[in-house]
Amino acid sequence: MALETECDIKIKCLIWDLDNTLWNGVLLEDEYVTLRSGITEIIQTLDQRGILQSIASRNDHDLAMAKLESLGLKEYFIYPQINWSAKSASVQSIAKAINIGIDTIAFIDDQPFEREEVTSVHAEVLCLDAADLDLIPELPAMMPHFITDDSKQRRRMYQADAERNQQEEQFIGAQDEFLGSLDMVLTIAPAKEADLERAEELTVRTNQLNTTGYSYSYNELNEFRTSTHHHLLVAGLEDKYGTYGKIGLALIEMKDGEWWIRLFLMSCRVMNRGVGTIFINHIRNLAREAGVQLMAEMIPNDRNRMMYMTYKFNHFQELESSDGHVTFKNDLTHRSAFPDYMKLILEGL
Repeated sequence: MALETECDIKIKCLIWDLDNTLWNGVLLEDEYVTLRSGITEIIQTLDQRGILQSIASRNDHDLAMAKLESLGLKEYFIYPQINWSAKSASVQSIAKAINIGIDTIAFIDDQPFEREEVTSVHAEVLCLDAADLDLIPELPAMMPHFITDDSKQRRRMYQADAERNQQEEQFIGAQDEFLGSLDMVLTIAPAKEADLERAEELTVRTNQLNTTGYSYSYNELNEFRTSTHHHLLVAGLEDKYGTYGKIGLALIEMKDGEWWIRLFLMSCRVMNRGVGTIFINHIRNLAREAGVQLMAEMIPNDRNRMMYMTYKFNHFQELESSDGHVTFKNDLTHRSAFPDYMKLILEGL
């Protein structure tokens, strides 16, 4: 794909080749390979923007990781795939590990064969020639609208996720027992002005756990925040490993006798933490206290099936489905208890 090609989707992860891409030369032929000019600055710039980075390289794993550590770059790469497999398989493994769409990945390699092999399997991947290295930070797909606090910490958050996942795999016991061991604290509050950049980022970046797929600009979200006819709620999560950042957003439109959930989304990083159910039941409680009926709209697709099930499991009954839209009505007579494994902090409306 040409560098000047417009790309509507922002890149979430850049995957690097190593030999003659990240560094000059071939590591197995010369252990004294040197970084290409400007590489460190590019990696650090993308990291500060919240763009994750990984590696897909045909190389000796231990030797390559030792070299990256000696060069001071090892910490910047999550889920590196350094092996003798096809690069397309490595790209797939990274996407799965991070839990992002293939269409939000870019891959850079000096070899046309490797780029073509990836493209033949994953046509949605943005493949870049290492000869154009210096131009990468200027690509529109690599330039988020805002650089939030969550953006700057994104790599570290994913590294903490990797540690959590490793502990979960080794944990012996029930799922609720493991969740209880995390000491999780969930905060749900009306959005503040300081939350709006992250809120916009969530609407743009979150595709899987998103009920409608609507994206909103900073100004639109600010109008909802200050509107007397809307609630804009933000959720944040932390545990003993650190913060997940702001991971949830709900937009509720208030009409006479009815509240409509126009957008409900959660970061994929909290998919198995039960946060979506807790958040939706807080909204149910608010509607019950306000004496209104709770409605919701959804635009189901292949990627947000879990959000459809979240509604169904939390007493939303499907009323109508037409033109790709589903309308739900909630049975507020059913009350749900919040789980013991989560400390919940609710800030008032």
